[in-house]
Amino acid sequence: MAQDIQKVEQYLPLLENLIHHVDLVSNNRQIVQWTSRLKIRWSSTLSSQSFFQLMGPKFYQIDSLQFELGMVLFLYGAFLRERALEVLPADLVQSAALFRKAAGVYHYLANEVFPTIRTSAERTPECTSSVSNIMSLICLAEAQAVTIKRAEEKGNTGGLLAKLHYGVAQLLHEASVVLHSNSGECKDLSLRFLDFIASCKALHELKSQKHVADDLKTAGQVGVAIGVLRHALVNAKKNMPAEELWKSIFSQNIDNVADMLKKFENENEFVWREKIATDDELPLLEGKKIVNLIPYRPQRWERELMFKI
Repeated sequence: MAQDIQKVEQYLPLLENLIHHVDLVSNNRQIVQWTSRLKIRWSSTLSSQSFFQLMGPKFYQIDSLQFELGMVLFLYGAFLRERALEVLPADLVQSAALFRKAAGVYHYLANEVFPTIRTSAERTPECTSSVSNIMSLICLAEAQAVTIKRAEEKGNTGGLLAKLHYGVAQLLHEASVVLHSNSGECKDLSLRFLDFIASCKALHELKSQKHVADDLKTAGQVGVAIGVLRHALVNAKKNMPAEELWKSIFSQNIDNVADMLKKFENENEFVWREKIATDDELPLLEGKKIVNLIPYRPQRWERELMFKI
């Protein structure tokens, strides 16, 4: 993956330089004809249609250098995210930085590249500002999840961990809001991608509620802690992911919370005998977002190009 990232980083300045010089003569008839016959085609990994193409992937064509730039940058962000997952077990700091860098790439795409593409041609889901915004928020959420691992290693308290986990859930909720408020651009997204967002959000809510309940128990509010855990389990089971690997991870966390609930209920029955808090009596979860994206700064290979026109 590191080599793939390096190749894209070498290609991008060349492409930026080409676009710069084409823009300088964009009104020339030959340039217009040339760009209209580029036949740049990309397939999609996020489209629901990509799962049902029996004859191979569906290709999308937009005759625009900006389309090429946008799709290469989207791929670059995906490579950075994949690399962040690769280094996660060995280097939490580098992993978080790579997620933040990917978030910056997607933010740049959403605000600087895709809004400039004017076309009536069908776009890949990746070639939209909405999906880039969603990916930026997902990468920030993943960066914060890595930061939580660092906080756990440093022995931080449950109260802080609860807020950080709910901060992840809030970022993913923002991604869901973008998704549902831009249904036109996001209508072709695969169900697997949508399931990923929803299940990750639910998982971090569950982890936040687990830490909240533990703190409440320590503070002597066993009845409220039990209410939090019961509510957490009901909500989590409603959002069980379909993907088998994700379901396994999700189920393990549900089992951990169920074991904690059983322990608290047994103690309450024989020792504390506190009234169990209803949903209306439960404390509101508080979130804390502590990660920011690393802004993407486009680089251009400063070399003059001459066109035979």
